[in-house]
Amino acid sequence: MLSVPYKLIATSLLLILTACGNKNNKNNLPTPEEAEAQAETSIRVTKAQFEGENMLLGSLVEKEFPKLVEVRGSIDVPPQNMAIISAFIGGYIKETPLLVGDKVKKGEPLLSLENPMFIELQQEYMESVEQLVYLKSEFERQQSLLKEKITSQKNFLRAESEYKRNLALYKGLRKKLQMLNISPDKVENGNIVSQVTIFAPIAGNITEVNVSPGQYVAPSDEIMEIINTDHIHLELSVFEKDIMEIKKGQNIQFKIPEASNQIYNAEVYLVGTSIDMENRTVRVHGHLPEGESHSFAVGMFVEAGIITNSKQLKGILNDGIISVANDHYVLVLVAEDQEGYTFEAKEVAIGDSYNGFTAITNWGDVKDSDRLLVKGGFNLIGEIGE
Repeated sequence: MLSVPYKLIATSLLLILTACGNKNNKNNLPTPEEAEAQAETSIRVTKAQFEGENMLLGSLVEKEFPKLVEVRGSIDVPPQNMAIISAFIGGYIKETPLLVGDKVKKGEPLLSLENPMFIELQQEYMESVEQLVYLKSEFERQQSLLKEKITSQKNFLRAESEYKRNLALYKGLRKKLQMLNISPDKVENGNIVSQVTIFAPIAGNITEVNVSPGQYVAPSDEIMEIINTDHIHLELSVFEKDIMEIKKGQNIQFKIPEASNQIYNAEVYLVGTSIDMENRTVRVHGHLPEGESHSFAVGMFVEAGIITNSKQLKGILNDGIISVANDHYVLVLVAEDQEGYTFEAKEVAIGDSYNGFTAITNWGDVKDSDRLLVKGGFNLIGEIGE
């Protein structure tokens, strides 16, 4: 970028005009100090530079700037959309055809287990079935004899007790077989199996596989995990000082900083009513718009802003703000000719940024009618004050 030594030119011009000017114009001329200050904040840009850097002129814009409560959280799913797979009875992994990332349907086979205990359980069930037939017959016989007063009450009660005890055993064993996905009816017909199959309790994607063929798993072991991401939501942590401003239905804007800078939208659905005493935060549950499909992964870190209020302010495109240390400037067009443009840097106070615009809380002596450099001014930072 070209920078013209405006300090010397402005001072020389001031001396000439002071010597040659008439008394009527004398009071309108800037003082030497004013001319020097203006020269220090002036920047000259040629036409070629203006076009080559894709610079753009604009003006103040009235925009709505929301008040955001900045929060953090993660992508999550409801508890009913997550399933931890384990075995009701321990066994050895016979087959695990699925890998992490595979999609499964509800009721689809996940893996098979093998254990001699499964055979013993089916044998016990078959014995209970046979015993139940005899005990039921004896119970009914003793009941008839008691009515005819041929047998004693003691014999009847003994037969009743044996029958009901075996009936409870039969029902318990039958339920165990059903929990192991073994058909009790097939067992009664003599079909005994040595393997059991575990089926998917929900539809979703396999997110964890913690076993391999031949490995023994106990009932407490987590074999694999399934997550259904059809109804993902946001789990946000809001600090105690901000929670009174959060209400159901407020808009949420969030991004996944580790993956993309794209801004996504959601809505506050539930606001927690208890404070995490360790970090003084409250859980806020956010829902994404219905029908939107994103490739979010459960557990992704989220940076979000909850819009609690908004107000109308004058602003400028973010690129129109030039920051030097802790000071902020806008470039006001003061002259334009065939060779290029002359801008003057004027200090302003800025507020929040939203949707590509930055709010200006104090414009100083910048006027609504001023034309500003709203794009391409970043490379001119070094020329301010030269």
